[in-house]
Amino acid sequence: MKIVVLDGYTLNPGDLSWDGFKKMGELAVYDRTAPDDVVKRAGDAEVVLTNKTRLNRELIRKLQALRYVGVLATGYDVVNLQDAAKRGVIVTNIPNYATASVAQHVFAMILEQTNHVSSHAHSVFKGRWERCPDFTYWMYPIRELDGLTMGILGLGRIGAKVAGMAQAFGMRVIVHTEDPPSPMPEGLELVSMDDLFKRSDFLSLHCPLTAKTEKIINAARLAQMKPSALLVNTARGGLIDEKALVDALGRKQIAGALLDVLTQEPPDKKNPLLRARNCWITPHQSWASRASRERLMAIAVENLRAFLAGHPVNVVNGIDLQKRG
Repeated sequence: MKIVVLDGYTLNPGDLSWDGFKKMGELAVYDRTAPDDVVKRAGDAEVVLTNKTRLNRELIRKLQALRYVGVLATGYDVVNLQDAAKRGVIVTNIPNYATASVAQHVFAMILEQTNHVSSHAHSVFKGRWERCPDFTYWMYPIRELDGLTMGILGLGRIGAKVAGMAQAFGMRVIVHTEDPPSPMPEGLELVSMDDLFKRSDFLSLHCPLTAKTEKIINAARLAQMKPSALLVNTARGGLIDEKALVDALGRKQIAGALLDVLTQEPPDKKNPLLRARNCWITPHQSWASRASRERLMAIAVENLRAFLAGHPVNVVNGIDLQKRG
């Protein structure tokens, strides 16, 4: 059995092992694969693993040996699920591997903007403390999280983890979610969408990107937020109307935005968010701790092993292997 990894570099730039897959077949790993090279590299593969390399209808039709697609991520919009199902191709994803890592990144960004650690450390390196007439100085206001309000849009595993961290900092936590748990976790207040935007000092997005949530952060919603509020997005770039956010930042409708994801990744150099006022962007790295990537690799191996044993798990395109015979 031939196994092809189309874009393995982001998962494993060299610090992990592909040995789990090598034990199950002939493995070929490519750091990156251009669309025109997919068929050349995987045309005779029964198993294809992909993270961001898209498998559209045409490619799925051309990959004649294909039996299984393992998406090396939670989101699986890179694969045409309907056409894979028509071909009888199982598609799986990797759930719940990056919860702790993403939640930690949310607060890494928040704490950077409330305590300004890197800016102050850099100023010390440049000699400012040596020249200071006092024992201390600060270049920006330092905000205390205790008593402030964390708003969370979407209460899946990551949203719940962020909520718990916020409570540990002494923050009030308000939540809006389409599918609230019963009972709600202790200390969390379920609120309307309007209240979420109006009351949050920090608004963190943790909902999936769907037709309903696309550009859910729009001009009207941004206008509801406090001028002192910060918007945090580690979910999907498409949740935000980026033009509306640029305008809101420029008019000082909100204090700033902390973004780990954008609609287009990597961004076009002309993306106005790259130059927007008080907009801090990290390169979609919140998932990428070594511990998180190790979990992703382990789950991907187990997904394929379960498929080969005849009882696939984490299937996202609704195929019942037993019914297929």
